[in-house]
Amino acid sequence: MVPIGEPDWIDVEVFRLPMSSPDDVTGLQALLQEGQLKAEEIQAIIAQTEGTGYARGYAALCMQLVLAQSLGISTEEVFERIPLMMIGLCGGLMSPHYTIFTRRTVLPPQDPPSGKRLAIGVANTPKLLPEDYGRTTQVEKVAMAVQEAIQKAGISDLEDVHCVEVKCPAMTPARMADAQARGQSLVSTNLGQASSFSKAACALGVGVALGEIPAERISDAAINRDFNLYTTRGSVSAGGEQSACRVLVIGNSSHSISPYRIGHGVMQDQLDTSGIHTALKGAGLETFPLTPEEQKRIAQVFVNCGADAVTSVRGRRHTIHSDFLAGYAGIMAKAVANAVVASVVGDPMILASAGFEHQGPPGSNLVAAIARVH
Repeated sequence: MVPIGEPDWIDVEVFRLPMSSPDDVTGLQALLQEGQLKAEEIQAIIAQTEGTGYARGYAALCMQLVLAQSLGISTEEVFERIPLMMIGLCGGLMSPHYTIFTRRTVLPPQDPPSGKRLAIGVANTPKLLPEDYGRTTQVEKVAMAVQEAIQKAGISDLEDVHCVEVKCPAMTPARMADAQARGQSLVSTNLGQASSFSKAACALGVGVALGEIPAERISDAAINRDFNLYTTRGSVSAGGEQSACRVLVIGNSSHSISPYRIGHGVMQDQLDTSGIHTALKGAGLETFPLTPEEQKRIAQVFVNCGADAVTSVRGRRHTIHSDFLAGYAGIMAKAVANAVVASVVGDPMILASAGFEHQGPPGSNLVAAIARVH
């Protein structure tokens, strides 16, 4: 149990909007202009953008400009206030889009909804030094931020947390040079490996906060090495634009009047549709295959993909790491997961993030589904 006082009643909304290009924020602008969305109620934005990190950064900047104008603050203040979690690189049938989460405090309802409803909370770690990346210091700070976000969400039972999205700092040449100039050692002098260790530490932090991983089993030696330690509800990506870890907790609360619920499941391998069904059942969908009407109730699906952590699926060798496109293993993993999950939910406009670092058993996919309650 998470020790909190009596939480406020909240209402949480989810807006999923398509993008025709990395700079397409017309959907956000329209919602703000029409009054369907209030900028001050936005808690976080998660985007699936096409292209490289530069395109991802451009998309974030376009959102910052719109929100800065609406809120009357600077783009820097928008960045600090609202987690903008940009997931780049689309492959296969992946459809670029972004998801906006809003939250507002409401009066206690006279007729509370039956069952727990969608709740969200956000928190940040302090800014991390490059030498902290991929080490127990980062694990501990992320665990504390996750606990803070859970409390802000008004979630009192850890079992009601179904998805934790984290955007963490990636190692950059400038950060590496800074640490070396100060005589500090790094977890790796390879930029990609150092960023992978940063993601790994975050995932372990999520697992510790949710009680999935005993804190005493965490050590520098275990990070990105002991893959018997993992979270089944955390998804982490890294970006050079981040200097702290941004945390978004998504779950269900008995103090929410949101029209949505969230559930989660684990696809034990890339073909395990039962893991998708488990997530959808947790969100309130019971009949499979889903009818077109039930598919329309789905507000969003988050998938964390681990196909590139193993070399085979059900005894069949795959070539993600060895064929011509081996340099794009993460994109290939996302494309596979996106297609399999989309075949169940009937929509390829779902978020797929690649990251196997302590995020589920090796080779698994983590799935979280949000659906409108009847």
